[in-house]
Amino acid sequence: MQTRLFLKKLGRVYPRRLAEAWDHVGHQAGALPPEVRRVLLCLDFDSEVLEKASSFKSDLIISHHPFFFGKPKDILAYDGHKAELLRFIEEQGLCLYSYHTNFDKASGGMNDVLAEFLGLSDVSVLPSEPTARGGYLPFAMNEEEFGRYAIERLGCHEGRLIGKCAHILRIAVLGGGGSSSWRAAKEEGYDAYISGDVSHSRRRDILGAGFCYLDVPHEIEEKGFIEGMGRAINKIDPTIEVESCYFELDELKHPIVVD
Repeated sequence: MQTRLFLKKLGRVYPRRLAEAWDHVGHQAGALPPEVRRVLLCLDFDSEVLEKASSFKSDLIISHHPFFFGKPKDILAYDGHKAELLRFIEEQGLCLYSYHTNFDKASGGMNDVLAEFLGLSDVSVLPSEPTARGGYLPFAMNEEEFGRYAIERLGCHEGRLIGKCAHILRIAVLGGGGSSSWRAAKEEGYDAYISGDVSHSRRRDILGAGFCYLDVPHEIEEKGFIEGMGRAINKIDPTIEVESCYFELDELKHPIVVD
C-alpha cells in the first residue's frame, strides 16, 4: 500500500486531534518510503530495537512513545545516545512514526485492549477521564484476589496493591502513567483502579481516601499497543507484514507487593 494512503487511513483510526496538547505524535524521523509492506511495532525506539529493525528491513517503524518528546534540535544537543539512534535511522533508510495518547484514547486503542485483557464487561469511557476505561470483572474479588488476577491477565508479573476492599467488581484502567486519575475512578463509583507510575505522596493519598489501587509497570502498555495497532493495520491491509519488538526486564518479574 502507498505509504501516504496507509498513514491517512491509520490517522482516521487514531486521529491526531485525540492526542494531548503536550504530546508529540506523528512523524518522528527518516524519510517516508513510497510503499509500506513491512511494519515494525515497539514501545520505544531505542537500542533494544536496533537489531530487529535492521534484520526485519521494515518500511515503517511505529513506536508508542514518541522518539522526540520535544524539539529535536534541543534534545539532540544533550542526548548523544538519541543522536546515535537517529544516525542509525538515517543510515538504514528507516522511517519512524509514533501514535501515543491518540492511540490510548481512541476506540479500540490502548485502554480498550487492556479492558479486554482484563475480561471486563459493559466497558465504557470515564466521563471525567476519557482516556480511561471502566467495566465489570467476571466476578467479585477481594483486593488480593483482584491484584493477582489483574497482573496475571495483563501479563506484567508485578504489581503494587494499595488499599483494601473486600468486594471488587467494577474497576477502571488507564495504561501507562495514569495514577493521577485515581480520583476520577473513585468519584465515578469504581471499586478499584489500575494504572502506573504512582508516587509516594499519591500512594499515601489513595490510602487516606480508603480506595483500592493497583500500580503496575508502565510496560503493560507494550502488549496493549502491539495488539491494538496490529489489529488496526491488519484491518487496513492484511497483506502488510507486522513484526513486534517486546521489552523484557528480569527485574519486572516479581510477585505482587501489598501495601
